[in-house]
Amino acid sequence: MDRIPILKLGDALLVTIQVDMHDRLAMALEEDLTAKIAATHARGVLIDISALEIVDSFIGRMLDNIAAVSRVLDAETVVVGMRPAVAITLVELGLSLAGVKTALNVERGMTLIEDRIHADAVDRGDLDDRPDE
Repeated sequence: MDRIPILKLGDALLVTIQVDMHDRLAMALEEDLTAKIAATHARGVLIDISALEIVDSFIGRMLDNIAAVSRVLDAETVVVGMRPAVAITLVELGLSLAGVKTALNVERGMTLIEDRIHADAVDRGDLDDRPDE
């Protein structure tokens, strides 16, 4: 069975979906991503769906499930590259993707994740949030 590669980039995981998703591939991605988050203690998950032309209700629910599992494992999920037709389809299906942040592209998505990681480090006292003098 095919697998979607999951790359580790700092404290984040990057998933770029370059093929049409079928149900089994989506389920395998959810399982692989859950295991990778737990193994690497990733703080963010960026999913690039710019190559997807169609998202059905099953794939939409899987994205929602991935975000929910990520939150439980203390990682933030950002979906990037959503085409307008995909966004319209998700709304028509009643899938709001609660807990999933979106960004236009990978660069903006990584900025969201990095901001969250930085804010968490400041909250823990690992970093000083004061500007340099």
